[in-house]
Amino acid sequence: MKLFRNDRGQAAVLTVLSLAALLGMAALVLDVGSWFREQRDTQAAADAAALAAAQALPDAPGTAGSLAVEYVDKNGGGAHTITFSSKNVANDTVSVRVERTTPGFFAKVLGVESVQVGAKATARSGLFAEAKYAAPIGVDKLHPLLSGSGCPCFDQETELELEKVGPGAFRFLNLDESKGGTGTQDLATWILSGFNGYMPLGWYFSDPGAKSSSNVTAAMNARLGDELLFPVYSSTDKSGANFKYDVIGWVGFRVTSFTKVRGNEKVIKGSFVRVIWEGIQSTSGSQAGFGAKAIQLVE
Repeated sequence: MKLFRNDRGQAAVLTVLSLAALLGMAALVLDVGSWFREQRDTQAAADAAALAAAQALPDAPGTAGSLAVEYVDKNGGGAHTITFSSKNVANDTVSVRVERTTPGFFAKVLGVESVQVGAKATARSGLFAEAKYAAPIGVDKLHPLLSGSGCPCFDQETELELEKVGPGAFRFLNLDESKGGTGTQDLATWILSGFNGYMPLGWYFSDPGAKSSSNVTAAMNARLGDELLFPVYSSTDKSGANFKYDVIGWVGFRVTSFTKVRGNEKVIKGSFVRVIWEGIQSTSGSQAGFGAKAIQLVE
């Protein structure tokens, strides 16, 4: 007796099983994509919180912690851990870890209810080894609001006199490290936009003849009310075209007026201010600080 097999319906069963597998994989892919997006968002929240917190360091870790929490909440929230450490000076570094529970949607059919995503960011506050976008006007570190008792002192009205400090020297620096007179249009551009390059610590030649330039005057008047970054020098050397300044740091200055006081001598009025500026951080904890600092992610 011959038995016959009936194969009808097998294709339908295989098709249903294949479709179920494909749908399951598609669902998992969609959820995995959603988890990766949440991971990126969590990293962005940690980065923002660390950078915000570092603005208050190293002086105020308590304020830094509050800023970190605020920026985590502003960027989607999540469980967070904030820790402080010391690299160059005490409490100059903050680490923020953010964790979030992200639900699964399609993946629930595979028993995956949710996944935990986490991200960590570390930011550091530091003085400059090199500053970018500085203006070409030098400030003597012996200014009473920089070196006086309890100073540097900020947000107090003061004057910066562009008086003669050497033959042909009126506190204008060639930030491009060139020797001799830089074009007054270049100096005006450095005042308007800052020197478009990294300015390291060290000696800089004076720029003679810039004190009475109409370009410089127009540029200074255009920056009234703005904050500029001025190099601070500790000593001078030589004379004439060889006159130079030893730059040891930078200070923020809010300009309120630029006026002629006598002859060709001019005065910048305003106040020293704390600023966060673009630059390369110093790795030394012994450098002179004048309220200007760089903030950067280090991890």
